[in-house]
Amino acid sequence: MEIYLVRHTETICEKGICYGQSDVDIAEPFDTVFKNILSHLPSEAIIFSSPLKRCVTLAKYIQNNIKTISYQEDKRLMEMNFGDWEMKMWNDIPPEELNPWMEDFVNIKVSNGESFVELHKRVEGFLIEKKSNNIDFPIIIVAHAGIIRSLLCHHSSLPLRDAFHNKVDFGEVIKIDF
Repeated sequence: MEIYLVRHTETICEKGICYGQSDVDIAEPFDTVFKNILSHLPSEAIIFSSPLKRCVTLAKYIQNNIKTISYQEDKRLMEMNFGDWEMKMWNDIPPEELNPWMEDFVNIKVSNGESFVELHKRVEGFLIEKKSNNIDFPIIIVAHAGIIRSLLCHHSSLPLRDAFHNKVDFGEVIKIDF
């Protein structure tokens, strides 16, 4: 199964803001970046997207510019839930909360949010479901850095604690075969 992992483009958020599942817009203009992304994708595919608008805007553009077999938004592709940290500056998060998480983001759950292992479990559930469907078309997944890193860890058997070894830029397309 051929999968194209596509990270949304830059958001309108100021640098240093924690915006996990907050539904923020992408920065404009984005037409040139979208066209570049499209040039790295197959001409026919099934599209799955996070339901957050920073992904949906890009996914709908892709849908309108390739032969789309089907399009579906899936909550399991949403970025990590940063709970009480959402829309706060990283520097404003109290060290007694942030430091333990920074030392073990895989297992430490953010207050009223989730841990990376919880994110990874929902992403694996999505992936297992899609693999069991025996899909014959390329798949495009429009999502977030955390989701893409999780998928790459699964694909390469990389331990979750090393997820940040997978650099994922805004607007990047990564092709993998499952």
